Amino acid sequence: MTDGRTTPERLGEAARRAVRGFGRPSGPPPRPGRHARLFDATVALALGTATVYYGIDNVDNVVVRVVAPGVEVLVPRPSGPAGLALMVTLASIASAALALRRRYPLAVLCVVTAATLATPQSVLRLTFYAFVIAVYSAAVYSPYRVATLAALPVSVLLVGTAGNSLTPIVPNQYIALLILAPMAVAAVGLRTWKLRSDEGRARLSALEREQAEALRRAVEHERARIARELHDVVTHNVSVMIIQAGAARKIMETSPALAGEALLAVEAGGRAAMTELRHVMGLLTMADEGEESGRGADGLSPAADLAPQPGLDQLETLVGRVRDAGLPVGLTVAGPPRPLPPGLELAAYRVVQEALTNTVKHASGATAAVTVEYGPEWLRVEVTDTGGRPGAGPGSGRGLIGLRERLAVYDGTLTACPRLTGGYRVEALIPLETP
Repeated sequence: MTDGRTTPERLGEAARRAVRGFGRPSGPPPRPGRHARLFDATVALALGTATVYYGIDNVDNVVVRVVAPGVEVLVPRPSGPAGLALMVTLASIASAALALRRRYPLAVLCVVTAATLATPQSVLRLTFYAFVIAVYSAAVYSPYRVATLAALPVSVLLVGTAGNSLTPIVPNQYIALLILAPMAVAAVGLRTWKLRSDEGRARLSALEREQAEALRRAVEHERARIARELHDVVTHNVSVMIIQAGAARKIMETSPALAGEALLAVEAGGRAAMTELRHVMGLLTMADEGEESGRGADGLSPAADLAPQPGLDQLETLVGRVRDAGLPVGLTVAGPPRPLPPGLELAAYRVVQEALTNTVKHASGATAAVTVEYGPEWLRVEVTDTGGRPGAGPGSGRGLIGLRERLAVYDGTLTACPRLTGGYRVEALIPLETP
């Protein structure tokens, strides 16, 4: 089965894929440590000093080569100030580039290859040793494997064919050592690089698993803590209220005075339960934020403990208090409002409260916008800010975890992420029963 393309089109697509793969790294960019950078700088300095001295020592020299019995050839070397400047410049460029051989290995290879090709054949030692180190570095450290495999043979071929048998770079007895030693070192370096890469990936995977496990444990711990606190606070008072209410019902007709006392006890128990419950919720959610900003555990106001739990009808009051605190906030309500379960309204209210509190703490000078949208099947609550100067230190993230757990009771979801245009966005989606 064919795809309808002609052979030239398929060849063109294959060529484009090859070009894209040519410049695509096969691994992370090298990031040498301080000791590696210091070692490379030392190598560059030592080699540069030696080759510059070699150039200065050989200026104006004439080398006599015996090419056959009784046949001698005079090989002049660069002379005069211009020749000296040329040799010093080439030696300095080739050696100095090696200081970046781990960070930019392929670019260093290109620079050193160009310097080697520009070096006169009679003094090729000026840059040849730097060329050998650059070839090794590109083979070991370059993340662009395809480009490196193409550049290495080209560089070696260019430098190899540019040689001159009359002026060998190194004595013939050292050629084998000069070839085998970099190959052995390169093999060891490649093996070490692979082992380190595998170890790095393994450590990263282990760290991700540990973070996921820590988050799961934190969520489970928070759930257990909420359940335990609510049980301890509510059970006793509610049990007493049930008993007192039952007694009042039984003696209502025969002993109205005693029934009134029982109802007073029910009222007192209810007040105590509400006070303790509000205290527990403050500890579990907004206690830290309220104390740091001079506000009560409810968020933005040290209101009376007996006030009812807030809902969406009190968002205007909440936004007004935030404006009074110095944060410009806009409130938009879309869609026809309708009665919702008190717990659901409280969850939506807490989303707005937490998001605005975070903006006040962590984005000084920003502006914020609150949007409440009543849809046919969803209630959407969104809080955005424009970003600003960092205020308090980074938060613990427990506020967002608590909001997600609160919304999960109603099958809701919470999205909290930075905005592409700057600032931050918090959005809650809560499913509603179809009216």
